[in-house]
Amino acid sequence: MAMIEFSGGKFPVGSIPGELPEPAAPPELPVQEPAAYAGAARIIRIIDAALEQIRPDIEKAAAKYGREKIGVCFGSCDNGAEASLASHRALFAQGAFPENYSLRFQSASYPAEYIAGKFGLSGPVLAIATACASGASAIIRGAELVRAGMCGAVIAGGADIVSQAVFAGFHSLDAISDSLANPFSKNRKGINLGEGAAFFLLDSEENSAVELLGAGESADAYHMTAPITDGAGPAKAMRAALVDAGLTPEQIGYVNLHGTGTAFNDKAEALAMKAVFDEMPPSSSTKPVTGHTLGAAGALEAAICWMVLTEKKGLPVHCWDGVRDEEIPLLPITEAAGKTSAICMSNSFAFGGCNVSLILGGR
Repeated sequence: MAMIEFSGGKFPVGSIPGELPEPAAPPELPVQEPAAYAGAARIIRIIDAALEQIRPDIEKAAAKYGREKIGVCFGSCDNGAEASLASHRALFAQGAFPENYSLRFQSASYPAEYIAGKFGLSGPVLAIATACASGASAIIRGAELVRAGMCGAVIAGGADIVSQAVFAGFHSLDAISDSLANPFSKNRKGINLGEGAAFFLLDSEENSAVELLGAGESADAYHMTAPITDGAGPAKAMRAALVDAGLTPEQIGYVNLHGTGTAFNDKAEALAMKAVFDEMPPSSSTKPVTGHTLGAAGALEAAICWMVLTEKKGLPVHCWDGVRDEEIPLLPITEAAGKTSAICMSNSFAFGGCNVSLILGGR
C-alpha cells in the first residue's frame, strides 16, 4: 500500500508501483482515433499489461475459432474519469480541449473496444457496469456467450484505477479509511482504494486446470449505495451460484469475501454467510492486500481463487486486528495458510444491490 495525500490527509492506496509500459502494439480500433491516448492512459496501460500475459492463449483461441468468434466482456467503474479530468484541466488552463482528445474516451465501452482492437477481434463486445461487481458480472456474461454458442472463447474481466474523482466520491461518503482496511473488525473504518486488472479467457473446449462451476446474481434495489441490512440479496446470489454449480454449501472449501471494511457492508455480508452456511468454511477478505479495486475487484478476486486452485500454496490469510464486533453474527474468519481447497467461492457485492457470487473448481 502506498500513502497518498488528499483533502488534508494521507490515505493507503493499493497502487501499482513503477512505470507501466506503453501498449505493445497500436490498437486497431473500430474508428480512427489518436493512438497517443491509448499509450498514455493509465487504465489502458494496466489493461494492456494484464492482457499481454495471456496473449498466447488468446492467439491460440483466435486461430482455432476465428477472430469473429472471440468476444470481449469488460467490467469497470471508471467511465473515462482519467481522460475527463486531464482534458478539463487543459480547458480551464488554455481555453480549449487537447487536440488528441475525443469524448469517446469517456465512454464505458472504450476499453472494451480497445481490447477487441488490440487483438483484431470482431465477436461480441460488451461493457459491463454493475459497480464493484462489474468484473465478476463480466465473467458471467462471457460464460453465457460461450454456452449459447455465440463465441468459441471470450476475454472476460475488469480493470479500474484510483482517479481523483473516484477518491473524492468515496471520501464524501465517509467510506475511506486513513489506515489499513480492517474487514469485519469492531475497529473497521472503511475501505482502501486500489487499482488493477484481471482477465480470464473463457474457452468452450479448452481443458484448463480451473472451471467456472457456477454463478449467481441478485439485485437488492434497496439503496443507491447501502446494502440491504439483513443480507438477503447477497445470500440469494450465493444460493443461486450453488444451485447453478449443483453443489451444497458444505462442498465449498474457501470463500473470498467481499470484505470491504465498511460498517454496513461487513455486517450485511456476515448475515448472508450465516444464512447460507450452517458451518462456516475458511474465508478471508484480500482487500487489505490489494485495496478495493472497484470494477476490477470481482475479476481480481476470482483470479486469487484461481491461484488457490492451481498453485496449492494455501489459502489467503485474512489481515485484520482480530477484534470481533459483537453486532456481527459468528463469522469465523479463518487464518488458513496451510490449508488448500478444491472448490472456491468468490463474492462481490456492489452499490445498487448488485450481488454476484462465482464458484470455481479445479479439474
